[in-house]
Amino acid sequence: MNYDLLFALIFYALLLIFFLTHRNKFDVQGKIFVLYRTKWGLKIMERIAKKLPKTLHYLSYLSVSMGFLGMIAMLYVLLKGAWDILVVPNAIPVVSPVLPGISVPGLPTLGFWHWIIAILLVALIHEASHGIYARLYNIAVTSSGFAFLGPILAAFVEPDQQQLEKTSKFKQLSVLSAGPFSNIITGILFLLIIFFLFAPLGSQLLETRGVIITDINSNLPIAETGIEAGSSIESLNGKEVIDVLMFTEILQEFKPGETVTLETETETYEVELAEQNGRTVLGVNLEAKEWILKEPYTNYSFLKPLYLWFNILFFWLFTISIGVGLFNLLPLGPVDGGKMFFILSKKITKTEKKAKTLYALVSFFCLALIIINLLPFLIKLLKWVFSPFLLLFL
Repeated sequence: MNYDLLFALIFYALLLIFFLTHRNKFDVQGKIFVLYRTKWGLKIMERIAKKLPKTLHYLSYLSVSMGFLGMIAMLYVLLKGAWDILVVPNAIPVVSPVLPGISVPGLPTLGFWHWIIAILLVALIHEASHGIYARLYNIAVTSSGFAFLGPILAAFVEPDQQQLEKTSKFKQLSVLSAGPFSNIITGILFLLIIFFLFAPLGSQLLETRGVIITDINSNLPIAETGIEAGSSIESLNGKEVIDVLMFTEILQEFKPGETVTLETETETYEVELAEQNGRTVLGVNLEAKEWILKEPYTNYSFLKPLYLWFNILFFWLFTISIGVGLFNLLPLGPVDGGKMFFILSKKITKTEKKAKTLYALVSFFCLALIIINLLPFLIKLLKWVFSPFLLLFL
């Protein structure tokens, strides 16, 4: 049974019931964007802003600076990623959709509850930071709440737009950059928790045995061998594979284009190695086949699933925090980076008309780069959608 799908159906069914029973409290925009406005959290934002004014003011210089540096860095990453997708065979996309069940090379599969918790927590931190800085500069925050863009959950805080536009450009930039800045900082904190809490705890509690293939890159030679996801790797070129680390060490001994012998629990395959971003790859995603409790914890069976669940949760909190923070720094449309770029454009061009033109051109350029980087996922999606129709003509 696909529990992720079951939980998703139950969760969205409950949301739909809540929506239908509290319809008057929702604001529907464009038929797919739904807002649920509350006053929740406004007092907390006010309290933090008034309690730490000097600290927040000093951090605003770092936040704005990091915002523009991040904007430049993200543009470079998107440009390089788009170039690689177009000209480098089997290039790994630098942008990927973060949705439950979607396999991203090198990352564990994102489960439904991990997705919901991570998205909500990251969104709350992001939006609360906007609200805190708005109150720091005595800009009214009219409401906060939750939003739904189709099935995707989000949070929002609404500063008074007129008051915000009347403040200095630096204060506007401080409010806008606060959300991405807070995500990047908390993402780093989540990473430190993984390194200094979960990693030593895991080495104390558990050991791994075996390697299992979770996903196969359909664009690489291994896809032609017939090996399937779920296969357990026993050896690589005659060397026993005990865990994922050992597999990686053995693979580093070979170069792209060489052929290796891959033995699974049922068959043996001859696989041509490929190259991705300058690395020798087999073309599969791997994970530990089995996690085993060490002595003297073998009698506490609940520790293993509990540890693994929270370990993966914090991994996705780190990944999504950094991803959301950096993506929001792009000079694109309605995101924070786009608004920051528009303020900068008005400063450079001296006229709002020219600033809007420059803003629109750069936003369109960013959108095109994102689409190019998402091409491998879009192609997979189109193949999946139209595969039943294609079978009719085969």
